[in-house]
Amino acid sequence: MNLASIVPSGVLVLALMSFSSCEKELVKLPNAVSRSEASTTLTRDEVVSEVGKNVWVIYQDKKLNYWFGSDGQGVYRFDGKVIARFSTKNGLPNNRIREIKEDKVGNILISTLDGICKFDGRAFTTLKVVKADSAWRLNPDDLWFKGASNTPGPYRYDGKSLYLLKFPKHYLETQITKETPNPAASPYSIYTIYQDTKGNMWFGTANLGACRYDGKSLTWIYERHLSEIEGGGAFGIRTIGEDKTGKFWICSNRYRYVMHPGMQSGKDMIIDYNREDGISPTKDKTDYDPRFFESMTQDNDRNLWMSSNGSG
Repeated sequence: MNLASIVPSGVLVLALMSFSSCEKELVKLPNAVSRSEASTTLTRDEVVSEVGKNVWVIYQDKKLNYWFGSDGQGVYRFDGKVIARFSTKNGLPNNRIREIKEDKVGNILISTLDGICKFDGRAFTTLKVVKADSAWRLNPDDLWFKGASNTPGPYRYDGKSLYLLKFPKHYLETQITKETPNPAASPYSIYTIYQDTKGNMWFGTANLGACRYDGKSLTWIYERHLSEIEGGGAFGIRTIGEDKTGKFWICSNRYRYVMHPGMQSGKDMIIDYNREDGISPTKDKTDYDPRFFESMTQDNDRNLWMSSNGSG
């Protein structure tokens, strides 16, 4: 990945030329770039000319550094002048990166396939996992992580401890398990995490729909079309978003949802909601019917931008 789209090409070329010709064993980040961690030193092997091709996640921290998590090459940091690559030799537990986040004091948290580590500007430290089913909390400064495909629930980091939580048994678990006896991932495997405008946490799962945690209870919304492909196969819930009107879009373009506090009557912990029509397919030959959204984000005007599975 070339960074010409982030900074002017001339600036990028000059920065890369200056560091590629450096003869010192250690390269200090320039003092002129205030957003860089002044304490960090980079070896010549860590300074690279471009970001690798297999990027899964991009994150910009509070100091305006860009972080690029790759699927096999570790993590890259661009501070405006230098592209640095960090890998297992620097302390990452694995070079396959899945999430990058930042805590309230500026530490960078990196989730890999072999654990979650913290970068304090000097070193990477893998966090010790505390398994605690009773550690469900909803604090404003907590960070939430998806974890591996076989975990029973999300990870919650409160700034001190990393808790591995467990979802309560879903009312459809037995049925789903019978239908897919040898799944590639746990039906509770988390594909996406979203915090809504009211502070509730949402978890999109592989086979069991979406779970909402409001700080007191865990409730579910499940409709088969949200995570399964017509003709067979599970796609999982990969996106959850909320539009300007407060209505939710869950992976699919067909419907949008009005979510109500609490749950429907009964014992199955089902969210109380109403369903409305979503985006209708176009009538021309290039029918707009993406079925599933791979990713979703919101701009400063609260417009939703959705990356579809094959339809632009």
